[in-house]
Amino acid sequence: MYNTKIAGAGKFIPEKVVTNQDLEKLMETSDQWIRERTGIEERHWLRRGEETSSTMAAKASKDAIKMAGIEAEDIDFIIFATLSPDFFFPGNGVMLQRHLGITKTEIPALDIRNQCSGFVYGLEVADQFIKTGKYKNILLVGAEYHSGGIDISTRGRGISVLFGDGAGAVVLQPTDKDKGILTTHIHSDGSQAEILSAKNPGMHGGYYDEDHKEGGYDVSTDHPFVLVTDKMMEDSLIYPFMEGQTVFKTAVRKFPEVIKKALDTAGYTTNDVNLVIPHQANLRISQFVQKLLHLRDDQMFNNIQKYGNTTAASIPIAITEALEQGRVKEGDLVVLAAFGSGFTWGSALVRW
Repeated sequence: MYNTKIAGAGKFIPEKVVTNQDLEKLMETSDQWIRERTGIEERHWLRRGEETSSTMAAKASKDAIKMAGIEAEDIDFIIFATLSPDFFFPGNGVMLQRHLGITKTEIPALDIRNQCSGFVYGLEVADQFIKTGKYKNILLVGAEYHSGGIDISTRGRGISVLFGDGAGAVVLQPTDKDKGILTTHIHSDGSQAEILSAKNPGMHGGYYDEDHKEGGYDVSTDHPFVLVTDKMMEDSLIYPFMEGQTVFKTAVRKFPEVIKKALDTAGYTTNDVNLVIPHQANLRISQFVQKLLHLRDDQMFNNIQKYGNTTAASIPIAITEALEQGRVKEGDLVVLAAFGSGFTWGSALVRW
């Protein structure tokens, strides 16, 4: 069986920068408040109508394809992770296929809805296909258009200050050398799924709400499959919800667990690790995890200060930046880890 290597990586960040000071003009918040709680200084947001998550993905993918030394037509499988697709359906995988102009070969496109853990989940899926020889050039992408779906007001500041837009992509190829993906581990626990969620638009018809009522209608007598109603809009039920303390406490427990699981499985310790690239959820979470694992500053990669939380895009964006900055070199041992909505979490150990 083959190993799976990351042969190319690319990113796309929208040009528009939104600083904490910019947010002070839109809501009751402050630069100090945001920095102290998240470490974020600025983020990038799309100019509405100019880009989508799939068009950003296409730009990141072209750079990844170029670095891998192949052509777009050589891609034989697309895996697209996002929580902010262009349409309710179809998924973004086929949109990316169209943007890249590789429709003649009719390759498969798979969409993953695991939010912050989407890229790591996609990596495990791709690794299995590469190992068995099924596919030779898999394009794995994470892309998010958060700014189009958050409540940019004082009411929504607990979430809206966190998120940025962007895309990252990698090309995965087989290698018979003692390198590439050494092990992957993915997990989930749906018992607290609503703690970090966006329930609307959705098809649950009020199932998760008291008395099975949602959006101003009674599902027993009215329309059971209304995606968005006026009532949902009025009551801000279309925006994401997060119980921050619960998310933080769970994340700082699951991150170290899944990182150690990857290292233990492959017979390594944190002393052997050259770089940990975590999903950029919150700088305070990353710092807490670093302390728990006794990692040096040079062993952690953080760029949330510049981009905010870009969910499924954060790890491939960080991989690309780490390569650009020379933080990852051939032979390095790199840990990728993520935790997010669901709850879902995972890790991957990679010998570069």
